[in-house]
Amino acid sequence: MEQERNNVVLIGMPGAGKSTLGIVLAKILNKDFMDADLVIQNQCDKTLQKLIDACGPEGFIQVENEILRDIQADNSIIATGGSAVYSDEAMKHLAEIGRVVYLQISYDELVSRLHDLQERGVVLKGGIGMSLRDLYDERKPLYEKYAEITVNVDDLSITAAARKVADALR
Repeated sequence: MEQERNNVVLIGMPGAGKSTLGIVLAKILNKDFMDADLVIQNQCDKTLQKLIDACGPEGFIQVENEILRDIQADNSIIATGGSAVYSDEAMKHLAEIGRVVYLQISYDELVSRLHDLQERGVVLKGGIGMSLRDLYDERKPLYEKYAEITVNVDDLSITAAARKVADALR
């Protein structure tokens, strides 16, 4: 059965506002909201950070891929984790069920938003020594690869950013 692409899938760096903006966007567009990170936590009964600690970055990406490739949603905003783009299979599935929107932020904006990388459950493929710059440079081309729509949300309030995304979707 061919699923209608009436979902919106948000991708982007940790701190780009996928979850927070997603809730506001769902209200603007009259859609449901799904936080993929919470789905993963619920299915695994662990916080993201505990999962990463237990499985390692590669193991977590595998778990995330398995959960994301099976997500079923209808008329929803789906906020993915920042590492979703490491899973080609998951991203192909998400693109089949929705329009993929990349919430783009500059590196400087990322630095000003992220202070708690270790507590956030951020997947550092390069290990604990991986810098924020390395993370940004590694993921940016992946976000660009999978994005159907790119919206720069630098210096915007959550509401203004959500409106900008809503306008881009029309």
